[in-house]
Amino acid sequence: MVLTGSIATGKSSTCRLLESAGFKIVDADKIAKELIDAKTIESLFGSNYIKNGKIDRKALGGLVFGDLKSRKKLDQYIHPLIRDEIEARVDILKKSHSKYIVDIPLYFESNHYNADMVCVIYCSRREQLKRLMKREDLTQTEALKRIESQMDIEEKRQKADYVIDNSKDKEHLLIETEKFIRYLDANFKI
Repeated sequence: MVLTGSIATGKSSTCRLLESAGFKIVDADKIAKELIDAKTIESLFGSNYIKNGKIDRKALGGLVFGDLKSRKKLDQYIHPLIRDEIEARVDILKKSHSKYIVDIPLYFESNHYNADMVCVIYCSRREQLKRLMKREDLTQTEALKRIESQMDIEEKRQKADYVIDNSKDKEHLLIETEKFIRYLDANFKI
């Protein structure tokens, strides 16, 4: 099972709810952060993206969300590594008969992964923009660049096997997540 969405639609909040319901989360973003270090970023893009020996994530984000060639360069390097690590972690979870969800924000964009079922976390683009600006302290222009670097949320919604609507408050997200868990229980052996 893959959970996806777009930036600032509520994937992390949904994953926390799923974890509290007993699911193990295999998080592609966390894996990426584990696998890529300052030395790699410096070799790919130069020292401008390193601060105090660590990746300057805001500067790197500005680069890869603003320049398609740089984003592709990073994706070509990191996605095969992430895929291999996801597969290894999923194998362990399957062997232990654990309930799990794989959180892959760029599932549709990457074409590197296969899934039995894809759930999209959805909110309107306007809500997405508002959340991203607040969360990352970005200008509207900066936030729009990041949003526009991904497949439109409406297109993801159309491709989904299941949609969790996260356009309201936390209580609504909890209700939506509980409905999703019931759907999984009824339709998949988890």
